[in-house]
Amino acid sequence: MSMTITEKILAKAAGKEKVVPGELIDAKIDVVMCVDVTTPPAISMLVEKGIDKVFDPERIVVTPDHFQPAKDIKSAELHKRLDEWARRHKIKYYYKLGRAGVCHALLPEQGHIRPGEVIVGPDSHTCTYGAFAAFSTGIGSTDVAAAIATGQLWFKVPASMKFVLNGSLGTGVYSKDVILAVIARIGTDGALYRAMEFVGPALAEMSSEARMTITNMAIEAGAKSGIIGFDEVTKQYLDEHLKEKTDYTVYESDEDAQYVGVEEFDCSKIEPMVALPHLPSGGVPIAECAGKEMDQAYIGSCTNGRIEDLRIVAKILEGKQVAIRTIVVPATPTIWKQAKDEGLFDIFYDAGCVIAAPTCGACLGGFMGVLAAGEKCVSTTNRNFVGRMGHPESEVYLASPATAAASAVEGKLADPRKYL
Repeated sequence: MSMTITEKILAKAAGKEKVVPGELIDAKIDVVMCVDVTTPPAISMLVEKGIDKVFDPERIVVTPDHFQPAKDIKSAELHKRLDEWARRHKIKYYYKLGRAGVCHALLPEQGHIRPGEVIVGPDSHTCTYGAFAAFSTGIGSTDVAAAIATGQLWFKVPASMKFVLNGSLGTGVYSKDVILAVIARIGTDGALYRAMEFVGPALAEMSSEARMTITNMAIEAGAKSGIIGFDEVTKQYLDEHLKEKTDYTVYESDEDAQYVGVEEFDCSKIEPMVALPHLPSGGVPIAECAGKEMDQAYIGSCTNGRIEDLRIVAKILEGKQVAIRTIVVPATPTIWKQAKDEGLFDIFYDAGCVIAAPTCGACLGGFMGVLAAGEKCVSTTNRNFVGRMGHPESEVYLASPATAAASAVEGKLADPRKYL
């Protein structure tokens, strides 16, 4: 009866004692996350089919984030449809303009993510929430329509891969460097439709914010989900952030649980990494690409727009001037205010940065930092596909906040360790 943490969570959601990889199940959904780009089509489907209803107005969390504030008429219309729908169904947790933030930073921060639950959302990086010992995955607009109306979805139980993170991170090396090293080794399809389970002593040194960066990018290896087991770090975060429904169930993988693969990493040997264009799997140590000239540094997103990230950036930028266009985007209003109150905005302003309101913005080539033909950007985001941040002839280099900050100072890819 041995199972992984992922299998145990899905078995509970399906009302079964045991599930096995490859099994098709009908699972109850605990939380549905809804955003501005992909939820309105789901709303339209439900209205057209005459099933304009929600299964539970307290288990749906809504926020505009990809194009907020609205960048043009089309995005304004998406926001309007989302707003009218949320009001019509009296959605309890509706974070609109002024309280809206990047969804995958906002939901944990506001206490909507609990261990042992199943969370879905129409955005591929919904796998972020696995940092809290939950099963979370991205789905399409059709599936989110079904989840909104019924509170259930079918899944194929994913097989699990184990990633053992040994050692300790060196100075100037962060969780972003770890996940870039993982994806560089296994490739963008190395965990295709699998659950990436991360364990090991290196995790014990990482905050919940740092862990979210790792699970956030599980999808970049093709994974169905990413997950990290519950420990004291998880408990401390939840104790601080859970405002309602503070009870939860913790599941752990059995010692004899079966994995389709095990990958071990000595994190003490990982250096600051940069994923070269045009795949997240293009990670190389900074020594192999330092000196390449950049046009822009972008610091933000659901991957690295949290307060911990902004503090790292401020530590490097303090007393210095950026040499290139540098855009700093706190992921939520709470993070924005905290950064301001801590004096980080003064550092960013004095360094010559642009400070934006919370938004996904340029990460998906939306606005607030899109690239022109031939431009190169060092970015703390999660994807560097062709045309991801603008013109198809632009280039995106994925890196940690520290590497992005050091590169902003020098105007070229730079090793952050010299500033730490």
